[in-house]
Amino acid sequence: MAKDTKSPADVTKMIKDQEVKLIDFKFTDLPGSWQHFTTTLTEYNEEIFTEGLGFDGSSIRGWRAINASDMLVIPDPSTAWIDVFNAEPTLSLICTIVDPITREPYDRDPRGVAEKAEAFLQSTGIADTAFFGPEAEFFIFDEVRYSYTANSSFHMVDSAEGHWNSDREEFPNLGYKIRAKEGYFPVSPADTQQDIRNEMCLELEKAGIPIERQHHEVATAGQAEIDIRFAPLKQMGDWMQYYKYIVRNVAKRHGKTVTFMPKPLFGDNGSGMHTHMSLWKEGKPLFAGNGYAGLSEMALFFIGGILRHAPALTALTNPTTNSYKRLVPGFEAPVNLAYSARNRSAAIRIPTYSANPKAKRVEFRTPDPAANPYIAFSALLLAGLDGIQNRIDPGDPLDKNLYELPPEELAQVPSVPDSLGGALRALKDDHQFLLKGDVFNSDFIDNWIELKQKEYDTLRLRPHPYEFAMYFDV
Repeated sequence: MAKDTKSPADVTKMIKDQEVKLIDFKFTDLPGSWQHFTTTLTEYNEEIFTEGLGFDGSSIRGWRAINASDMLVIPDPSTAWIDVFNAEPTLSLICTIVDPITREPYDRDPRGVAEKAEAFLQSTGIADTAFFGPEAEFFIFDEVRYSYTANSSFHMVDSAEGHWNSDREEFPNLGYKIRAKEGYFPVSPADTQQDIRNEMCLELEKAGIPIERQHHEVATAGQAEIDIRFAPLKQMGDWMQYYKYIVRNVAKRHGKTVTFMPKPLFGDNGSGMHTHMSLWKEGKPLFAGNGYAGLSEMALFFIGGILRHAPALTALTNPTTNSYKRLVPGFEAPVNLAYSARNRSAAIRIPTYSANPKAKRVEFRTPDPAANPYIAFSALLLAGLDGIQNRIDPGDPLDKNLYELPPEELAQVPSVPDSLGGALRALKDDHQFLLKGDVFNSDFIDNWIELKQKEYDTLRLRPHPYEFAMYFDV
């Protein structure tokens, strides 16, 4: 699965060596979920890597209407992987979508957007590679149930680790329950999921995705994080799709379920996707320099672009109504649009673990793992490039703890929108930077806003259970 020089001939050899019986073609819909179809070997030949395979795209979320539904998948041979979650030997291939008539990349295909973003970067001459390193957090639950009807609503998630189970009869209950906000780095027996996370890591590495570390995260009830090494933009998009797929399916092996929902628990930490970024050219890092925190002028302008466009970016990097239950001022979420070295309360942090120029990068802490990785990373790259091209000053760094600033001082620090509706309004007003190089186009932006506005309105129409506690007796 790792990026290499794997050719169609190599894939054919892989099929023979592994006695593959089936080929699974995976692609990503607009919100970011994998879709797939499977063929037997009768459909396989090396021409599919150039000619593609036809399919009906009319039912894919956010895609074309039925009168323009014929499309082609073009599989990428470098993504070939034996899908261990199939009973029969199955080869998995990630695909890009193209128009069958023009052979042009389909403008609503997220992976195609990532390809265009990388091409635009190279066309600018600024750099030839954009590296991304996301830290996607998630919860491993034992059970999830939910329902909504005209006259009732209900949800429940559960975990044997959850602090609310300290009084549950477990025959016996041994009392090792993680209290809210105390889940960072405990060892067994409090951490009950070490073996599951280890298995996830090993399966990811079998798929060619290098692992840096794994650990329990801050929240109770099985919050986890597995960090993978940085990679170029499109490749990292591929890795994140495999990441979610493998993590979910390993959890299922153990009778558990995984969610990347940003805020599934009240009163505890949500799941973010802190995203590390750097630009390189001809094998040399471009973000190291003599400026603040060892940054180059280019890196500071890149930060300026991210901060300038951050409200609009959240519509793509934090694309659900639930995302904004994590992004609440006054708590630990990175809502304040400032940058700082080491300061984790700023939206942009400059990691200082190493003096090696190759490790110099910027970390945008606002995104969450509900984001479509291809779209989110492409948008972040375009915002940063806009900052470089227009020499956008990021302002002065803010090295104070933003959570402890007096109200009058904190009021001077801009923040991200407090709802998906606000983020969509920001995107509508500020998206010209996304149109450069035809990476995104107006049709994509309009379609995205329409799709997400429907989600926002769907939630607004429904009474919330807690409203009964607050308002029933008004």
